[in-house]
Amino acid sequence: MNALLRKQIEEITDTTPGNICRVIVLMEPPPDIRKFLHETTKAVAEQRQAISARSLVPPPAKLLIPGAAKPSLARLSASASPASARTLLAGFFLTMMAKTEMKQAGLNSLKPLTDSENYKKAVEKHPAVQFPIAGSAAITIGKKELRSLAVAVPEVRGIFPSRFIRVPPVKASAADSPRAVDDNKGHTWGVSRTGALSCWGAYGARGAGVKVAVLDTGIDPAHPDLAGKLAGFAEFDEHGRVVVGKDTVEAAYDDGTHGTHVAATIVGGNASGRWIGMAPEAKILSGLVLKNGVGTSEQILAGMQWAVDQGADVINMSLGGLDMSPDVFDTYTLAILNASRLGIPVVAAVGNEGAGTSGTPGNDLFAFTVGATDVDDRAAGFSGGRTQIIRASRYIDPQYLPLPFTKPELTAPGVDVYSAVPGRKWDTYSGSSMAAPHAAGALALLLSKPATGLLSLRDLTGRQRVDVLQQLLTSTVKELGEAGQDNRYGFGRLDVLRAFGYAVDRGYIG
Repeated sequence: MNALLRKQIEEITDTTPGNICRVIVLMEPPPDIRKFLHETTKAVAEQRQAISARSLVPPPAKLLIPGAAKPSLARLSASASPASARTLLAGFFLTMMAKTEMKQAGLNSLKPLTDSENYKKAVEKHPAVQFPIAGSAAITIGKKELRSLAVAVPEVRGIFPSRFIRVPPVKASAADSPRAVDDNKGHTWGVSRTGALSCWGAYGARGAGVKVAVLDTGIDPAHPDLAGKLAGFAEFDEHGRVVVGKDTVEAAYDDGTHGTHVAATIVGGNASGRWIGMAPEAKILSGLVLKNGVGTSEQILAGMQWAVDQGADVINMSLGGLDMSPDVFDTYTLAILNASRLGIPVVAAVGNEGAGTSGTPGNDLFAFTVGATDVDDRAAGFSGGRTQIIRASRYIDPQYLPLPFTKPELTAPGVDVYSAVPGRKWDTYSGSSMAAPHAAGALALLLSKPATGLLSLRDLTGRQRVDVLQQLLTSTVKELGEAGQDNRYGFGRLDVLRAFGYAVDRGYIG
């Protein structure tokens, strides 16, 4: 047993009351992950040196044509920054897989665990749930048996507690919205400020053909701004199992109001007289993972697995577990990377506990993390952000450790955001939860099925698609705060209209 694994077990056994604990056991990932992470660390180091967002604009599309030979760093760097080039090159090491192939690979990695006597004894008393997308399984096990499990199964690479994940606290503020917000009578200020409204007219992009998974409190499918826009629904219990009878569109509901508000910021129409959604022709896959506003790591992982299985193009997670330590659990890392194999970016809220804080999974290195700004382009006081640190890793070459990185990647409208709530109503909320769906909606616009049938970002596959999408958004922000990436604004505030301009100029859309 290595020192990192021993430390994880000691922390779990010391902080869990009683003799039984619920844990998530992470197994040895596919071999290409190690190479990918090795190359990614170089890109992270170079990105920290980026002096402006524009230095991260991706190279021309012709250099990344599917089926072409892997381009060299020199060739990519001739038309893009070294940080952008290295990031895209690292993606070539993350092997593309079909959904069924990826799921089977995850199940295969779990086999040494599920074949062990420790596991078999544990599941006789308590249910276990497997998450192939994350190469992990959640089990209830005695503390003594947990220690022996790690010794008996050498393929175990990490053991994490099943943590509580919550709806970030949001503020309903319709009564005191500033005039600059209320002056937008036909549309929300966020749809206008991000350039989404202009993209509809300039590029004919409205999200057609795109499915966005929203892992949240559910959705009100009968709301007039969401009618006909629900492509799938499932509710998950605290152990990540689908709740029987609550896994169809007909069974959909919102256990609170948060999920409906988030979903409508992505795909809502203008039933209220205002356009409220970034990509009104996109569809929603709603995973209810936050019952009574609270979920577990197991529910989140199960929701991610379901979203991938359902064919999501983007995953939005406006949720988080507050983490005061700069160190990062990698509970969700493999799930995010495996989503990337299928070309699915994972958008997460940074959290609402203010500067110097972050929430998980938004603090994961590979999450596309979003903070909140107000109508005057000021960072919201509640919006999180910090420098995170990977001190120890089973996959990253020790010469690159400790590895610091900054969150968020960018900011988006998150203060006084008007959107739908259940019961044919609308309300104005504030939170990084409201900012993340603006970014998810922007990704849906970039992925819109082109009316012309010409080249689109859909022609890219796997990690290359994710990296290009994310680079297009981060490199074209309105730069705010410090030069480069900082803990308040990321690289700056989202501007999807400018991202479209660069996508067309670089040949990704045309």
